Amino acid sequence: MVETNGIRLHIAEEGEGPLVVLLHGFPESWHSWHHQFGPLVEAGFRVVAPDQRGYGRSDHPEDVDAYSILHLVGDVVGLIRALGEDKAYVVGHDWGAPVAWNTALLRPDMVLGVAGLSVPPPFRGSQPPLAAMEKRFGGRFYWNYFNRPGVADAEFARDTRTTLRKIFYSISGDAPYAADQPLVEPEQGWLATMTDPDVLPEWFTEDDLDTLTESFSQGFTGALNWYRNLDRNWELTAPWHGAVVTPPALYIYGDRDPVAAFPGTPELIASLPDLMPNLRRAPLELAGCGHWTQQERPAEVNAALIEFLTAGS
Repeated sequence: MVETNGIRLHIAEEGEGPLVVLLHGFPESWHSWHHQFGPLVEAGFRVVAPDQRGYGRSDHPEDVDAYSILHLVGDVVGLIRALGEDKAYVVGHDWGAPVAWNTALLRPDMVLGVAGLSVPPPFRGSQPPLAAMEKRFGGRFYWNYFNRPGVADAEFARDTRTTLRKIFYSISGDAPYAADQPLVEPEQGWLATMTDPDVLPEWFTEDDLDTLTESFSQGFTGALNWYRNLDRNWELTAPWHGAVVTPPALYIYGDRDPVAAFPGTPELIASLPDLMPNLRRAPLELAGCGHWTQQERPAEVNAALIEFLTAGS
C-alpha cells in the first residue's frame, strides 16, 4: 500500500532498474499486467502496477468528482514520488491509457516515455464527449449508459463473475462478432447482447476470473465514476487544447478492438505519425486481437514494450 495524492493505492511491485508504471483499464485491476512483470523485470526494469483509485484494494472515494483526469494523473505523479523516483516510463491500457497519455501531456518532465494500448493519445475535441455521444447515438452509447447514477452499478453487481466473464469474452478477439459501436438499449442493460461463453479463451483462465471477481468485491461504482467525469475532464483540460504529447511514445491496438472503431478513431490512428513527432514507430496493429491487448497478445506486446523501453533507458 502506497500513500499518494491523499489516498492509498494498492500496488504490485517487482524488479530493479528504471521505473515502469503499468496502468490498467475498465473493468480490470493490477492483475491485467501479470504477463508483463516477468519479461520487463528480466529486461532490467522496476515494474509497478497499481490498482487505480476506485479499484481493488485501493481507496474508493465516494465523491464522483474525485475521479477526474487531474486526480488520476495526480495519483501517478504522487506514486512515482512515493516510490522514490523523479521520472518513470508510464504504460496504460484502456482507461489507463488516457491516464498515461495525460501524465505525459501534463508532466512531461516526469515521463521518460509513454505507451498506450487500445486507446490512442488525447486530442481534445470541440465539444464535451458525453454530450457529443448523447447527440450522435440518442443516449445509447455505453458512456451515456454508464453516466446514469446507480444503473450500470446495479446491473454489473448482480452477478459480478458473470458480468466480467461476459465483458472479457465479448469484446475480445475470440468473440465470433463485434458490434460496430457499443450501444445499449437502456431498458435491457449493457450485458444483454453479450455472449456468456461455455469455455474461456486460453489467455483468460478461471483463476484470472477468480482474481478479477475478488477485486470487485466493493462493487463497480468507483470504476464507473471515471466515465461520469468525461465531460468534466473536457472542461478541465481546456488549457491543453491543441497540445501534443512530447515524450517518446508508443501506441498498440488490436484490429478487432471496438475502441479502434469509435467515431473519428480510425482517422486519428492513421494520422498519429504526422501528429506526434516523438511517436517512435507507426501504430502497431495486432491482427485478430480484441480489446484486452496485453492479455490477448502478451508475447507481441512484451516484445514491443521492451524494444521501446530499452531504446530510451
